[in-house]
Amino acid sequence: MQQEFPIHAEITGPIVMIGFGSIGRGALPLIERHFRFDKSRMVIIDPSDAHANLAANHGVRFIHAAVTRDNYEELLEPLLTEGEGQGFCVNLSVDTSSLDLMKLCRSLGVLYIDTVIEPWLGFYFDESQGNAERTNYALRETVRKEKRRNPGGTTAVSCCGANPGMVSWFVKQALVDVARETGVSFAEPAADDREGWAALMKEAGVKGIHIAERDTQRSKFLRPQNAFWNTWSVEGFVAEGMQPAELGWGTHEKWMPKNARTHRKGCKAAIYLEQPGANTRVRSWCPTPGPQYGFLVTHNESISIADFFTVRNDKDKVTYRPTCHYAYHPADVAVLSLDEMFGNGGTPQKEMLVLEEADILTGIDELGVLLYGHDKNAYWYGSRLSMEETRNLVPYQNATALQVTSAVLAGMVWALENPEAGIVEADEMDYRRCLEIQMPYLGPVEGHYTDWTPLTGRQTFFPEKKDEKDPWQFKNILVQF
Repeated sequence: MQQEFPIHAEITGPIVMIGFGSIGRGALPLIERHFRFDKSRMVIIDPSDAHANLAANHGVRFIHAAVTRDNYEELLEPLLTEGEGQGFCVNLSVDTSSLDLMKLCRSLGVLYIDTVIEPWLGFYFDESQGNAERTNYALRETVRKEKRRNPGGTTAVSCCGANPGMVSWFVKQALVDVARETGVSFAEPAADDREGWAALMKEAGVKGIHIAERDTQRSKFLRPQNAFWNTWSVEGFVAEGMQPAELGWGTHEKWMPKNARTHRKGCKAAIYLEQPGANTRVRSWCPTPGPQYGFLVTHNESISIADFFTVRNDKDKVTYRPTCHYAYHPADVAVLSLDEMFGNGGTPQKEMLVLEEADILTGIDELGVLLYGHDKNAYWYGSRLSMEETRNLVPYQNATALQVTSAVLAGMVWALENPEAGIVEADEMDYRRCLEIQMPYLGPVEGHYTDWTPLTGRQTFFPEKKDEKDPWQFKNILVQF
């Protein structure tokens, strides 16, 4: 008997999906399950036709083409405006400018969503640019500038995958949990009440947030040399991993690395390091492994969360901001791939493979947020989705992909329910509504307190740079000697 799935909304116009990689293929069945739409008006665009037959099996038109700086308007406008109703652009691609596509869609009255602020091809490895220009901070500022220049209007959801995206909703739920557990008296702020949420986080005593993730999915096969394997986009991981390490910079920090740099313009909520994020290690904690090393890979949420929870006084001076950054331990095959890549001077391997459901033996993707420094020390809240449960829930994806695609689903529903919200980030959306949509696809979603700190169990054989007085200083989190 075929399972019945809830229809969350109707898409009255065409659907244009840009990109049909692991996330695009995973998003397709969720769109089919949960929206009412005319499938004859859906189209998928991708520069590779490797999975064109999958689109055909679903009765969806496929266009084998790259969306480029030169052709995007000519290619997309007729597709987005065909027939009556309001179209929806689902951008799940790499090497396409999120800002330019977003602006085009809003000018046409078409809803838009992406999972990352993506630039045009060549940005990440452009040696003519300085590291400040290659940061996610710089990319985010272009979108925030457009939001200020053209407020309101047709909704465009920026950076709404698992992270960035879902983790911003986790932060709010985790903050509510911590505030209640520590005896803070409060009324929950409205979804987009920045001042209210920031004041609550300050009162709860949160010093910082790790986007703390451990991927234990194991391949059925041995990774060969000179190949980069991952559980999600290899191109995407290599690109962000070769960007400078970035983090939202909190007001409690007393020390800054010598190679850290601040920004002169914009929200000034973040710093970056003059070293690649995928070669920068930090100490963190997840429920399954406990203490672990993670990579400080740059992500939009590291900046947007720190920015959202900033408190300013009447003179616009920052009086509180949490430190926020990614602490990512990817699948073991990805760790080995990174080690090989950096051993070769940072030159990516030519062979790239995303492990699909059939390639994976077992494991989970444990993705959550670790709020630390408050009266109960540290609290992890997140999804512990297994490969076994993923197989029972959806086709075409592993646990990592499902955390992303279900967030895309939630973001699309929210956009359809709020079609004139302008340009928004996940931090500004109704976290309760979005998690309500997403929860059936996240496996166990749990909260765990821990007494671990970055100083726990540290050996004393070698001299280290530590701050014994405040365990939650970034000096103690960053791996250095």
